[in-house]
Amino acid sequence: MKCRVLLLAILALSTTACTPPGRPSSASQVVPPGKITDFDILYGKNCAGCHGENGRGGAAIGLGDPLYLAIAEDSTIRRTAAEGVRGTSMPAFAQSSGGFLSNEQIDAIVAGMRTRWARPDIAASLNPPPYAAPVPGDAKRGATVYAAFCSSCHGADGRGGPKASSIVDGSYLALVSDQGLRTMVIVGRPEFGFPDWRGDVPNKPMSSEEVSDVVAWLVEQRPQFPSQPYASAQRVAGGLQ
Repeated sequence: MKCRVLLLAILALSTTACTPPGRPSSASQVVPPGKITDFDILYGKNCAGCHGENGRGGAAIGLGDPLYLAIAEDSTIRRTAAEGVRGTSMPAFAQSSGGFLSNEQIDAIVAGMRTRWARPDIAASLNPPPYAAPVPGDAKRGATVYAAFCSSCHGADGRGGPKASSIVDGSYLALVSDQGLRTMVIVGRPEFGFPDWRGDVPNKPMSSEEVSDVVAWLVEQRPQFPSQPYASAQRVAGGLQ
């Protein structure tokens, strides 16, 4: 009797543990690229190249900065990831905009950023300026704001100083949006030692209006036709139009 029970147990194990020949096990099946929702994989493949490993920043701002996540809403981050930013190096990632990621994958990236890197209490404790400008800035006032808050690093004319490079370089301004400038003024670039809106002048944080004004001044320095070696779209003799 005992031998019969043992034989039945062995047969049961063999039928449940074995996979029919030619059929891959569930563990070995490849997940289609469009079905991957793991944050580490999605961020590493699509975002880390510009925004840095673990969101620490690189060619673009650090998405893991709690201050950035405090001023940028999920809907804003999602729209930027999905549609990109026209005229800048930020591409569109959504399939609906010509990219490769599904809506679910973009949602997974945004949710992962918020879960891992956000600090919900930081906005209340620091009271940063809002992400979007409430009203347009004034470039004339912005020149005064620049002199007070920015010139000590970027130089009197914005073309570089002892602590930082040119902030009015045409190639740079041609590749960054107005909102991108505002975001950097507020959040800073801590990985490069660039202070946020509180750190330019001791004990004197920039107001939202001052941020808007200095951005307006920077925008005024942007070349109208950045790809051209001349100031306006005039006809050049012998040149293609």
